[in-house]
Amino acid sequence: MKNLLTDIAGVRVGHAEDPKVGSGATAIIFDSPAIAAIDVRGGGPGTREDALLDLANTVERVDAIALSGGSAFGLDTGGGVQAWLAEQGRGHRVREALIPIVPGAILFDLLNGGDKAWGRFSPYRDLGYAAATAAASADFALGSVGAGFGATTATFKGGLGSASAVTPSGIKVAAVVAVNAVGSVTVGNGPWFWAAPFEVDGEFGGRGLPDKFTEDMLRMRIKGGPAASARENTTIGAVVTNAVLTKPQAKRLAMIAHTGFARAIYPVHAPTDGDVLFAAATCEKPIEPLVGLTELGTIAANVVARAIARGVYSATALPFPGAQAAWKDRFG
Repeated sequence: MKNLLTDIAGVRVGHAEDPKVGSGATAIIFDSPAIAAIDVRGGGPGTREDALLDLANTVERVDAIALSGGSAFGLDTGGGVQAWLAEQGRGHRVREALIPIVPGAILFDLLNGGDKAWGRFSPYRDLGYAAATAAASADFALGSVGAGFGATTATFKGGLGSASAVTPSGIKVAAVVAVNAVGSVTVGNGPWFWAAPFEVDGEFGGRGLPDKFTEDMLRMRIKGGPAASARENTTIGAVVTNAVLTKPQAKRLAMIAHTGFARAIYPVHAPTDGDVLFAAATCEKPIEPLVGLTELGTIAANVVARAIARGVYSATALPFPGAQAAWKDRFG
């Protein structure tokens, strides 16, 4: 176990960034189509193919998931991932037609100091293709990479994190999250992460929680204060398991796992957030549908919280004037 999404067999992750633009993309590639669903909790989401994942609709499996910066421009990322999959002969077959299925979600990073004057077409389709091409091994970087390259939070530089676990019944579950929250992932202005109770082996610094909580620690900290825009934020990610799930069960997993956002971000699911979590299942190990699924969701929520904290803990500041400092810039 590498404490990464790729601990789930048959799942690969690739990143691509444009340092001049200050943004990037992440591709989650499934070696075989995976059962998938989506749960949206934020007030300002940006998604691709979300209707396809509705439980009333026909297609159940996806070939990849695209995560990206760029706000609505970043929705082009899915097209780049789709192009790469098409070259591999992957996709949903409709008679002679082959259509790669690539849902996606975006976050807003257009005000982080990068040069967004890219001309007629945004770079995100090419970034999506490059990210899919880079998904070639079991290892991938965390922090200011991929979809988390230009991410920020209310207090420290945001980033992309991942974590994994095995349930007591032997089911694997893992998450990858790009953290660009309107709220804070840390307690007040200190080094403590809200997700500290779920930390494993000091994976985000081992600072625990403060001895006591002051009124100032519990004060709301959000980007832009009361004038924050609904498009300036968003935490997006995916939780993946090797359990055998139906599409409705994957939806339930996404709903339970979304609790991890609340365990790691304060405040969360705001009108100015666009929080989105995908859930996918590679369907290798049977699971008991009631207690087993509840157990899986419980652990999945913990994994999501840990991934969020790891994303901020691993981040580095962007090389632009006035760029937001990273957690390690202050606390090492």
